[in-house]
Amino acid sequence: MTTHEATATDPTPPTAEPAHLRTARQLQHLTDRADIADLLDRYLRSLDEGVFDEAWGRAFYAEDATAEMPLGTVRGRDAVVARIREGMALFDRTVHLGGNAVIEIDGDRATARGAQLSTHVLADGSEALFVSGGHADTELVRTPDGWRIAASALRIVWTGGTPPHLPAGMGPAHAA
Repeated sequence: MTTHEATATDPTPPTAEPAHLRTARQLQHLTDRADIADLLDRYLRSLDEGVFDEAWGRAFYAEDATAEMPLGTVRGRDAVVARIREGMALFDRTVHLGGNAVIEIDGDRATARGAQLSTHVLADGSEALFVSGGHADTELVRTPDGWRIAASALRIVWTGGTPPHLPAGMGPAHAA
């Protein structure tokens, strides 16, 4: 039973955990949840800012991260950053929105699943729009620098508009 399911008539006795330890544990959980939600929000916002350098990668991804995206699955922070840089170069402007994230924390690991809506203006000069909606599944790990993405999977459910033309060698079949 989760704490959300407990009622005033719940016959389960309170734990013997001292109140100060329970409060400290609850505070840590809330702090972790806020830090993870902030990381995910900052990540989506950063996609629209377009700076995908080494510092950007370190701010969001664990060194051995894996990312599954429409352009294929890549492993290692440097490969993830390179693939995101390549993919985002297909667009002149973007707006990424995320929401409804459900975050589950288990010690130094966590998962998050949220909805993602992405609007893109193609970089081919046509000003055509490409829109996609789906789910972002993310595994996170606590590092000495804070929470980082250990694995991510963007699962597109629908698209609309004009998709970008992928250059030769770019796409799932060519992912490392």
